[in-house]
Amino acid sequence: MTAGTDRPVPPFDTARFKDAMGMFTTGVTIVAGIDDGQPVGFTCQSFLSLSIDPPYVAVAPARTSTSWPRIARSGSFCVNVLTEMQEGLGRGFAVSGGSKFDSVDWHPAPGTGSPVIAGSLAWVDCRVELVHDAGDHELILGRVLDLGVGEGTPLLFFHSRFATVAHDPAPDER
Repeated sequence: MTAGTDRPVPPFDTARFKDAMGMFTTGVTIVAGIDDGQPVGFTCQSFLSLSIDPPYVAVAPARTSTSWPRIARSGSFCVNVLTEMQEGLGRGFAVSGGSKFDSVDWHPAPGTGSPVIAGSLAWVDCRVELVHDAGDHELILGRVLDLGVGEGTPLLFFHSRFATVAHDPAPDER
């Protein structure tokens, strides 16, 4: 029963929750950092712009992530927004383990040294400000230190698979 009512709470349908949340289209990013001098990263579609003043973004890695704890130790990370041409990177960085940065062109972000992946639609370099328990994930608040914008069309994630934009507005339509 819920507080203040006489009605019982029905059991939560996890599959239905996943299906409903899969209807929300997101961009695809690679969150990257440096651990022991080596680049490390993971594919993440739980990314959002949170505040302009001060500039904050948030990412939400799963507690099962083996990459996030390695990135967290450095205290900084870079979010790389992928283009539709980078679907292979999105798939590769979604797999646990291995040397994901083998043959990936990247350079260190000016402020933190976190990996900026060449050809990304945008990159956002951050310092970890807050880590909050969020169930089977952690919610990470990042203070934006630097950023850049590239060119292209975003890679999307919809209904548990990669997708692309059907129409990208011309610059004068934005």
